[in-house]
Amino acid sequence: MSINWQDDKDLFGRMLILTDNKMFNGLRNAVDNHNADLSDALSWGQLKSKRWLVSKLEELDIPLGTVFLCAGWYATLASMLFQSKCAVDKIRSFDIDESCLEIADTINREQVKKDWQFKAVTQDIMEINYETHIWRTWSKANNRMSRDITDKPNTIINTSCEHIENFSEWYDKIPSGMLVCLQSNNFFEVDEHVNCVKNPIEFAEQSPMANCLYSGVLELPKYTRFMRIGIK
Repeated sequence: MSINWQDDKDLFGRMLILTDNKMFNGLRNAVDNHNADLSDALSWGQLKSKRWLVSKLEELDIPLGTVFLCAGWYATLASMLFQSKCAVDKIRSFDIDESCLEIADTINREQVKKDWQFKAVTQDIMEINYETHIWRTWSKANNRMSRDITDKPNTIINTSCEHIENFSEWYDKIPSGMLVCLQSNNFFEVDEHVNCVKNPIEFAEQSPMANCLYSGVLELPKYTRFMRIGIK
């Protein structure tokens, strides 16, 4: 079968870019069991942007430890990180949209089953303690809230900075010395994009780092994606 990788209508082709059968099963189960619309999450721009981040993290070869994925949506990035060469201990995906939790957990089911190596959490990223965070989530198996769980992050990832209205307030919550991975874009035409930037200089001014390990630009058909990786 010939696949046109640029064709956003080819959902199966876009799934293949994620490479792993286990993730493919998770995506299929999310569609079958939760009627999830993955067309945007698996758009060419979204996948290429996330693959770009994973590739750069592999090149930098820095242990990620415990990752807090902020505004994590359906956490397709988590699956890509688990399947990469990156040294990841566990990933917590935080999103204020409660509809994301079951879909993200389904996509990352293999890691959920490994003592919650992955877990999605419904929470506003403005309410997170980025030094040591205590959180709870609903347990379907026990039909009650979970016990308090404490996680100390080593890496903060936010690939949705264009969606964060009070970005400076959020960024100020991250302690100095933390590894941060950020993406934004210049796609001002989307109403939900309340924090776009025009260029890498503006993005750098918005997210100062003590040591910037990587700054780059990815040209996509509808917009330009900007990325910064470094130590805050």
